[in-house]
Amino acid sequence: MSALPFGDPAVPVLVPHWLDAAARDLLAETVRTALGDRTVHPVTAIHLQDVLTELHVATAREAVWPASTARVRLATGWGADVLPVRLSPAELAGVLALPGLPDRLRGLLATGGRA
Repeated sequence: MSALPFGDPAVPVLVPHWLDAAARDLLAETVRTALGDRTVHPVTAIHLQDVLTELHVATAREAVWPASTARVRLATGWGADVLPVRLSPAELAGVLALPGLPDRLRGLLATGGRA
């Protein structure tokens, strides 16, 4: 990974959305269903695939570096299954544009998760 210039507007900011295990499973299921639809735009499909990757990365990040997430959960009182799923604006927009996105998940993603 190389460093990019500070303030480069081409660099998307990844925003954490604090989701419990049920919400992450629902997100993965919804995205997989959408990817099975041949009418999804190819660029949107790439962003949705990136969402699935981030769901796996969030779990791996928790296994390798549990302390930082544990501090947030302790401070907020959230359950042990709540993890940050970091999404770019394009990834979030792709998910929020899915017609089959459940209302509960739409609300969580629109507010950043458990907050």
